[in-house]
This record gives sequence, structure tokens and C-alpha cells, in this order.
Amino acid sequence: MTTTHSTAHGTTKAALAHTMKKVKGGVCAAQGFLASGLHAGIKKRKKDVALIYSKTPSVSAGVFTQSATVAACVTLDKEQMQRSKTARAIFINSGNANACTGKRGMKDALQTVKTTALALDIAESEVLVSSTGVIGQFMPMDNVKLGIFATAKSLSRKGGTDAAEGICTTDTFQKEYAVEIMLEGKPVRIGGIAKGSGMIAPNMATMLAFITTDANVPHALLKKTVAMVTDVSFNRITVDGDTSTNDMAIVLANGAAGTGALKESSADFTVFHAALEHVFIVLSKLIVKDGEGATKFVEVTVKGAASRADAETACRTVCTSSLVKTAIHGEDANWGRILAAVGRSGIRFNPARTEIRFGKLLILGRNYDISFSEEKAKKILQKKEITITIDLHAGAHAATFWTCDLSREYVSINANYRS
Repeated sequence: MTTTHSTAHGTTKAALAHTMKKVKGGVCAAQGFLASGLHAGIKKRKKDVALIYSKTPSVSAGVFTQSATVAACVTLDKEQMQRSKTARAIFINSGNANACTGKRGMKDALQTVKTTALALDIAESEVLVSSTGVIGQFMPMDNVKLGIFATAKSLSRKGGTDAAEGICTTDTFQKEYAVEIMLEGKPVRIGGIAKGSGMIAPNMATMLAFITTDANVPHALLKKTVAMVTDVSFNRITVDGDTSTNDMAIVLANGAAGTGALKESSADFTVFHAALEHVFIVLSKLIVKDGEGATKFVEVTVKGAASRADAETACRTVCTSSLVKTAIHGEDANWGRILAAVGRSGIRFNPARTEIRFGKLLILGRNYDISFSEEKAKKILQKKEITITIDLHAGAHAATFWTCDLSREYVSINANYRS
């Protein structure tokens, strides 16, 4: 299956069509990576721990929540990455965020690193940890230690799906994806898993993502690239406008494909950048499609903005608007809520020049022309996937974000989250 996606880095769809294809394996698709996931008793029944492991040291790079309230794993991983440019293992637990747990929480995170290093016979500096779940509860460390040794024993090239299940909380399905590209005439793979369903906003959302590749990427270039692709993927999704204490996206690159080190100025790097961005965007969209209580996936594009910042600000405001999201859930072509959201975003534009389309149907024309068919608009809004385009006619800049509708089920899920 050939997959294409245009990227800001300049690679065209036509070029990607010849260099990238979807493959199986998720986080284990790349050479030299193993994974596992199982139930360790942190949650009542479902898988609640996962382990990702590289047979050889991997260059590591990550981005983390921008919240001022952060979990112990976020603080610890940042410190680990400052000490070492490489990593070999990521241990993840779900069901407990280990956030707002003070000194004991950090002690438990450190113990998780030590135990993982012991179970895999690697250095502690090569271990990263991640948690997701309820905030403010201490980690059940007996279960965590049991899970570490059990996942270490069950590591497999076929363990990607189990790992994807092990990191889920309110998710209704596991999220994994992988592609293969050709660099220097050799196959190179990029694959990953992610979790996220609620508490999702364009600020490193409430989500976890772990991506592996057998490409040879220098540390500084990987850090720069991960930040760039995050900006147009995980930072452009929203379910409910909330940001978590635990968000992170980590990439490991072990160079096992046998290619030379990528150089930013090379054509091969252009292909790699586009493929990595594509994987990030696919995982991002899967998170939105699994939004808590969501019944519709919505792609919103703001174009014709005076600057990129204006386009992003307006798009973000529309996508996080509860009034817009409830109107979409009710299949109501209420363009006024969209225009009002752009108006309160703080950007400078002329509302009378703005056009809004649902799919290809013009809902709002210039000078507030609303001569559209309510019946046709209703049919578009009845679909599971909807595109909304807002043309400000104020410049040449554009931005696309992804969101979902806001339903009664979302309230039900989050009203009873701890129980």
C-alpha cells in the first residue's frame, strides 16, 4: 500500500509515492527493535505495561508537555536525555500517571529506571520511562516491578501491538503505524505507537507516542526534526482543549538499516523528514478519531491568513471551541459559531471578507452571503469525517488542525474517570 502526504519540508506527493509504503509491525517494524505489553495488575483487567527495546544504542529525542504541572517521568526523562544522547529502552505504564506525587513519585520513577536496567542488563542512563492514568496516586511499585521483568522476558519482534495496547487508558483501540522508505537504495523503516483519547489539546495534548526508526540520524538533527514534525502533528490536534501532565513523544533511531548518517541538506533527509512527519500525523489523527465520546472526525483548515501565526491561532481557536464542536455533533450548520471563534482568537481580519466551506459547499460567502442549502449542509455534517475550510482573504498563509465533535458521552466518560 503506497501512502502519500505533502509536507512543509518540500517533498511532493509524487516523490513520496515512489519512496514510501505502509508496512506492518508498528514500533517493531524497524530493524533491531523489540516490544511487549501485558497486564501487571495496575489496572483491573486490561494490559497496563509496555516495553520498547533496541538491541543496540539508539539516538534519542523527545518533546514533552508544556504544562507547568508535570509528572515524575517527564522530569526524569528530560534529565536522562540531558545526560545521554542515546537510549535503548522505554518502559511505560498505564492506569497511574505518577503525577503530583512529590518526592515519592520521583523515587518510584527512579526505581522503575533501575529495575528496567537490571532486567535488560543495560545501563540506567539508557532507560526512559513513561506513565499515564490517574493523577495524584502513588505507583503500585510491586506491580510495576513485576511488569518490568515480565515484559523484559516477553520481548518480541511481534510485540508491537501488545505494547500499543499496554499504553492505553480510555482509548477504544490501539494506535500503531509504520512505513518503509528507501535511503541510499536500502529499505529504512519508521514505526510507532501512540495513546490518547481525552484531555487532548494543541500543546502536546494528553498523549504518548513512541516512534522507532532504523535510520542513521545524528542527535542534533533528530532533535530538530522531532520538534518540527511535532509542531504540525501532535500540536495540531484537540479533543477537549485540555493538556496533561504526562505528554511526551519520543523517537529512537538505532541506525540498523546500515545507511550513512543523514545530512540535513541531502535529498535522503528530505524523504526521511517527510516520512517521519507522515507517521506523526497519522498517529495524531488516530488519537482524534478515538476522542472520548467522539462520533465525527473534523479537519479544519484556515487559509488566506496574514501570517502563519494568525492561521494557527484562528484554527486552534475554532477547533477548541465547545460551541463549534457541539454544533458539529448536532449536525447543525451553525457557521456563526465558527466565525465568532475566529473573531475571539485575537487575530486581525475582516469578517465580511471571510468564506466558510463544509466540504466543497460554500456556507458563508463574502459580505455574509448565506444562500446555501441547509439540506446539503446537513448531509455533509452527517458524515463521520468532515472538512471545514475558512478563507480569511487576508494573506497567503494556512494551517490545518484536527478535532472531533463534543458529545454527551464525553461528559459521561470524564464524570466517572476515577471510578
